[in-house]
Amino acid sequence: MVGSKKPWKAWLYLSPAIVLLLIFTVWPIINTVRMAFLEGYNALAVAGGKKFEFGFANFVNVIEYRDFVTCLKNTVLLCVLTVPISTFLALVISVCLNAIKPFRRMLQTIFFLPYVTNSIAIGMVFAAMFNMVGRNIGGKNELILTAGIINNVIEFFGGQAINWINKGSSEVANMTVMVIYIVWNALPFKILVLLGGLQSVNKQYYDAAKVDGTSRLRTFTRITVPLLSPMITYVVITGFIGGFKEYSSIVGIFGEKMGPTSNPYRLDTMVGFIYRDLANQQGRASAAALILFGIIFVVTMLNLYISKKNTHY
Repeated sequence: MVGSKKPWKAWLYLSPAIVLLLIFTVWPIINTVRMAFLEGYNALAVAGGKKFEFGFANFVNVIEYRDFVTCLKNTVLLCVLTVPISTFLALVISVCLNAIKPFRRMLQTIFFLPYVTNSIAIGMVFAAMFNMVGRNIGGKNELILTAGIINNVIEFFGGQAINWINKGSSEVANMTVMVIYIVWNALPFKILVLLGGLQSVNKQYYDAAKVDGTSRLRTFTRITVPLLSPMITYVVITGFIGGFKEYSSIVGIFGEKMGPTSNPYRLDTMVGFIYRDLANQQGRASAAALILFGIIFVVTMLNLYISKKNTHY
C-alpha cells in the first residue's frame, strides 16, 4: 500500500480494527474521564433522569476514603518488592539458559508455561500450597492445623509451620506469599524478552573478554548488562505498570475479600478499590482510575528519565 494512489483500500482493511478500537478502547477512556468529573455520578440515577454537576468531588472522595492509604500502600509495596526481584532473577535465569545448548528449547517452554496459565487458577494452587487446614481428632472438639506443602518442607528442615494466609495470619506473612507468587508469575515474560536480547548480542564481545581473561562476573556486569539495558528498561517499566494494576493474583489466593477472613481487604489494591466502586459509585471509581493512571504515568516518566543515562542502544 506504500505509494498507492488508492489509500481508501488501506482504510478499508483497517476499518474493522479501527471501529473496535473506537468502541472498546477510545470511548471507554473518554467516558471514564467524563464520569470522573461528574460529582457523585451513578448510572442508575442517570437512568432516572438525574443531572450531575461538574466538579472534583469524586477525587476528594477517593482521597478521603478510609482505606485509600491502605490500597495505595499495598499497591506501591507490591511494585517496589516484586519488580526488582523478578527482573534480577529473570536476568540470571536468562544468562544461564543462554549458556545451555542442550534442552534449551524445552527449558524455555517450561519457564514460559506460567505466562499462558490462568492467574486465578495459579492463585488457587498457591493458596493450597500455603494453606493450613483445620480438622478434628478422635471426634473431640480439639482442632489442629494440618500444614500445606510449604510448611511440610519447612518442618522437614527443622523449622516451625507458619500461618501464611489463614485466619490470624500476619500482614508480613500475607505479603510474603503475594511477593513469591507475583515474582514467579512475572518471570516467564521477562525471561523471554531478556533471552531474546541475549541471543542477538554479538558474540565477538564475549570472545574478546575471554582473550583478555576477564572474569565471568565482570563480563556479566560490563558486557551483558549494558548490552541488555534497553530490554531491562522495558521489562522494568512494564513490570511497574503491571504491578500497579495487580488484582487477580490476590483474588486467586485470598478470594474477593482480598485478605484473610480475620482481616478482609488487608491486601486491597487500587484496582480492587476501583472494581468494588464500579457497582454503585461509578464516579468515584472513574476518579480512582484517573488517579491510578496519573501515578503510573509519573512512575513511567521517572523510569524513562533515570534509565536514559544508563541505556545503551
